[in-house]
Amino acid sequence: MRIGYLSSKTASLLGLMPLGVWTVNHLWNNLHAIRGGESWERAVTQHRGPGFQLVTYAVVLLPLAIHAVWGVVRVPGTRVQAATSAFANVRHVLHRLAGLGILAFLGAHLWLALLRPRLLHGGPEPFDDLAREMRFHRPTLLVYLLGVLGTAYHLANGVQAVMAGWAPRPWGGSMNRLSLLAALVFLGTLALGWGAIFALWRAGGLLTY
Repeated sequence: MRIGYLSSKTASLLGLMPLGVWTVNHLWNNLHAIRGGESWERAVTQHRGPGFQLVTYAVVLLPLAIHAVWGVVRVPGTRVQAATSAFANVRHVLHRLAGLGILAFLGAHLWLALLRPRLLHGGPEPFDDLAREMRFHRPTLLVYLLGVLGTAYHLANGVQAVMAGWAPRPWGGSMNRLSLLAALVFLGTLALGWGAIFALWRAGGLLTY
């Protein structure tokens, strides 16, 4: 097996583990917004300690950097394949475009939700601040809705691609089963993300300035 082929497979696999698993877990934790601010802050912004927090960031951010660089490098080589169906080509192009959109979304999200509050205010972003932004600042709401949509789509297509390339039969040999799996991942991830956004938006309506 060529080194370039193996590195490409590994970079794509990183998009699923640990990034995909962490993403689903992060969206699930954000659903605690349904129970209110204290529950959300315990699930999302509170950690067991600085050491655990650093390990978590390393496990997530390093694979993210590798996967992002690998994806950006591959974007100029995106081509429509005459041997495949039009639907498959559209999915392939949208997968790459969604990846670029996610990269921009993550840059803004990491700065606004993670770095800026800690650097400027010495602590994580308060629940009330995020809920208020979701409710009363439409660009924030729109960016989060589109960011989650792109993430769900990119993850679902990534799951299908990784399973097709790595999984043994029958999963790796059945595109119908893989397409069904991808659809379930897309709908499940989208439901988690948009459910969390709705909970934050609804909580914002209960706040007063």
